[in-house]
Amino acid sequence: MTTRIMLDPELATRLGSVFQAVELCDPSGKVLGRFVPKAEASDWEPMIPDVSEEELDRRERSGEKRYSTGEVLAALGKL
Repeated sequence: MTTRIMLDPELATRLGSVFQAVELCDPSGKVLGRFVPKAEASDWEPMIPDVSEEELDRRERSGEKRYSTGEVLAALGKL
């Protein structure tokens, strides 16, 4: 269950203009917590691979050795 704390208009306005995480402190400077602004879907650009479909097809046909996630993690675990 989440508890809601209603902000006064001034603090709500200040937090509304924040675009990165900030620490919330009491008047003595003691950190009470962190505020992380909610990201809207419109704030993110879709990720498009820098590799063309032709290049992906070529790589698939090349016959080069491929490794599963488990194989990579096992190899990294041995380091």
